[in-house]
This record gives sequence, C-alpha cells and structure tokens, in this order.
Amino acid sequence: MAHLPPGIRFITSFSRDQWYRAFIFSLTFLLYASFHLSRKPISIVKGELHKHCAASHEVEINSYKEYAPQIQPVKKPSNVSQCGWEPFDKNNYKQLLGALDYSFLCAYAIGMYLSGIIGERLPIRYYLTVGMLASGLFTAMFGLGYFYNIHNLWFYIIAQIANGLVQTTGWPSVVTCIGNWFGKGRRGLIMGIWNSHTSVGNILGSLIAAYWVSTCWGLSFVMPGVTIAVMGIVCFLFLIEHPKDVSCSCTPSSSSKTFLNGASRFRVQLPTLNAKETSKPQDPEMQRLLIDSENCSVSLNSSTVVTGEGSHRTSAISFLGALRIPGVIEFSLCLLFAKLVSYTFLFWLPLYITNVEHLDAKRAGDLSTLFDVGGIFGGILAGLISDRLEKRASTCGMMLLLAAPTLYMFSAVSKMGLEATVVMLLISGALVNGPYALITTAVSADLGTHKSLKGNARALSTVTAIIDGTGSVGAALGPLLAGLISPSGWNNVFYMLMVADACALLFLLRLIQKELRCNADHTLFKEH
Repeated sequence: MAHLPPGIRFITSFSRDQWYRAFIFSLTFLLYASFHLSRKPISIVKGELHKHCAASHEVEINSYKEYAPQIQPVKKPSNVSQCGWEPFDKNNYKQLLGALDYSFLCAYAIGMYLSGIIGERLPIRYYLTVGMLASGLFTAMFGLGYFYNIHNLWFYIIAQIANGLVQTTGWPSVVTCIGNWFGKGRRGLIMGIWNSHTSVGNILGSLIAAYWVSTCWGLSFVMPGVTIAVMGIVCFLFLIEHPKDVSCSCTPSSSSKTFLNGASRFRVQLPTLNAKETSKPQDPEMQRLLIDSENCSVSLNSSTVVTGEGSHRTSAISFLGALRIPGVIEFSLCLLFAKLVSYTFLFWLPLYITNVEHLDAKRAGDLSTLFDVGGIFGGILAGLISDRLEKRASTCGMMLLLAAPTLYMFSAVSKMGLEATVVMLLISGALVNGPYALITTAVSADLGTHKSLKGNARALSTVTAIIDGTGSVGAALGPLLAGLISPSGWNNVFYMLMVADACALLFLLRLIQKELRCNADHTLFKEH
C-alpha cells in the first residue's frame, strides 16, 4: 500500500472539529477586518479634505497684512478651493473633521449598548450580514459626495452617524461566535492572534485609501464599502454560529488529546474528586482565568455549568444583570480610557505625521500603518502573557504603566526624524493596543461565560456590548478632544493621552490587587 502524500497526511492529522474551528477562526477574522478596513479611510482622506489649509492658516497668522493681497486673488469662486474640499477648507477645519469623527463614534457608542441586547435575540448570521451590507452602503455614501460634488457638512455627518450605528452589529456578533467555538484556557493567546484583525483591517484600509486619496478620494470610501458588502454576503453563505449546528462533538473521547472547546464548557460537570484527581493538571480549555469578586477559588474546577442544549433554553440576560457580573464595570471603565488613546491614534495619526514630518497624505497614511503593525504584536503578547500568568488585569496594568512614558517619548522623538518615528510607532502601537485588544476579546469572553451565569451562553453578546460600548464612549471623546486641543499644539494632545492611560490603570487597581492576593493565597495553599 502506497504512503499517503505529505499534504494529505497533514490534512488528516487534524480532526473534523479542529478544521471547523480553524475555518470559523479565519472567517470571523476576515469579517471583522473588513469592518476596520471601512473605518480607516476618513483618517487618510483628512489630509486631502483640508489640503494646504495648514500652510494658508500659518501665513494668515504670521503675516496676513503683507501677503493678503497676493493670497486673495488665488481663491476660486467655485466650491473647490485650493485649500481643500468645502466645507473643510476653512480655518476651523480641525473642528469640522473632529465633528465627523465624533458623530461616527458617538453613534457607535450609543448603538453598541443596544446592539448586544438585540444580537442575543436574533440569529448571528442574519444580524451580522444585514449590518455589513448596510455598513458598505453608508461607507460608500460618504465617497459619493465627491462624485456628486456635495459640499453640505450635514450630508457627511449623517453618513457617519448611520455608519456608526450599523457597525455596532459587528463586534458582539463575532466575539459571541468565536466564544462559542473556543474555551478559556488558551483564550488569551487565541484571541490575541485573532484580534490582530483590527490592525490588519486598519493597514489594508490605510493602503486602499492612500492609493486613491490624491487622485480621487471618493474611491477611498467606495472601494472599502464594496469590500465589506461582499464580506457580508460571504458571512451569510458560510458563518456557523455554534459547534452543535454542524454536529461537532462537544467533548473529546477519553483517548483523545484534543482540548475541550466550544460548547463543551456548557456541559454538566459534577465530579466527585478524590485526592489523586485534584492533583492532576487541568484541561487548559476549562480553566477559569478571572478572579471572583468576593473570594478567590484555588480549585478551578469548582464551577457547575449546564449543557449546551440547556443553555439555549435560558433567557437572555438583562442589562443590569450583566453589570453585576464581577469585573464588568472595572474593565468597561478601563477600556473607556484605553480606547480613547487607541482611537485618537486611529483618526489623527496620519494628520500628525503630515504636520511633523511634512509628508503628503499618501506617504503619511502608509507610514501610519506601522502603529497597527505594532498593535498586532502587542495584542498577541498581551494574550500570551495573560495566559501564562493567568492574570488578565495585571497584564493590562503592566502594559498601561509602560504606555504612558512611551507616549511622552513618542511626542519628543518623532520630531527628530523619520527613523525615530518608525521605531516609536511600532513600540507605541504594541503598548497602546495590547490592553485594548485583551479587554475587548479574551476578557469580554471570560466575563460573558463567568461562573456566576451558571452556563447562560446568551449573556456573552450583552457583556461584550457593554464593555465595548463603554469603551466606544472614550473612542468618541478621544478624537473630539484631539481636534479641540491640537490647535494649541500637538504636545498637549499627548499629555491628554498620557492622563487617559493613567486613568485606565487606576480603574484596574482593585482587580490587580485581588489577583495578586489570590496568587499569594494559592502559593500558601500549595505549601500546606
């Protein structure tokens, strides 16, 4: 009998369940990457919407009387001036561009609280598909303003508000789906890798938008809009919400070395453990990494959960019920400030690079992708460390503590040249996006399947929406504050970001203290 080819041996070395999980991992990765891909163009196009405005404004302040006669005749009577795209060609362009960011992010923050509640009561596949198609429509709508020569500010604000609302369908849906398929033990690393979709989407969105920005900025929005709409169709055709939908086994056989994943965490476990059994290492996928609010349990197998089938008969959790889950409020408030920092970079970094490095919009957009490259490594590193230490809050706190001085260094070093900017973009991206990535993925999934829920799997969407919705309030405030503060100097913007990082760390101190205390108790228990 002939030996199987190496490729076939590789394929058959994985079980059917593992292939399905790999497929869902990859599909949800691409789906949410398309969401971020469609959000990025506005930050790239800002450099074109206000073209030459900075230079003209500086001339008017320094020597208006001397040069006004030469400048005024250059002004065109038409809506398209040499200063950019009306109405963003005025001296208050930073405030107007900040209003665009704020309208999107404020709608996103408000919609996120509703999205999780609605998403729990609807099939994820249908809900996510409709949201992606609508997002594609409103993203492209902004770009159509270029082709139809629209110069009304409210047209662009309405497009941003509508897009912000429909984009809230994405995050609770994909986190719920990935949470259904993967257990807890290696969730930090798995979701750290998976959450790089945020940075990958930002990078692709930047490159696509930068390609068209100087020649036809309308396509910088239309092409990402088409992309997310196409991915919405892919979602409708292929997304599998739960392992049981394709008869994936919930628990491996006794001889199998496969870790328990997906719906397995919802099966009844009422074991009577003897001394030998308790000394055995636990299945990593069944470990609980977050500490209870009232006490810390040394035995990680003490929780009782119900069957996957039974979990689908439970009612959806209420908003207040989700808030009572230990850790939800602390991590939500921490994310508010962490996301404030991350989204300020997302929306204003290309403009900052343009002003400091004196690059055109395309080159600044390309350079800004390095921040997201650093974010990929930061998210993976945060997940890996939190799994190894079994301390989510402490991992976030450590990175936040390092992020604040790094931001100060970035503001000083970035003025020294392009090479220094590249290095600081990578380091800052890792430290800023690491805690943000960990909280929105692994921590949200841990809290959404907390033992206090007694196996109610339908809580995950609401918990995810509360945490990310609160974070989105900070995401709305960050770009708005940057638009208001930046006229007084970019250094003041960085001071604001450093204060935000300090506040994020402050809200985690109680959980960090609890983790450290429980670790000490666990060590004492082992010694005895």
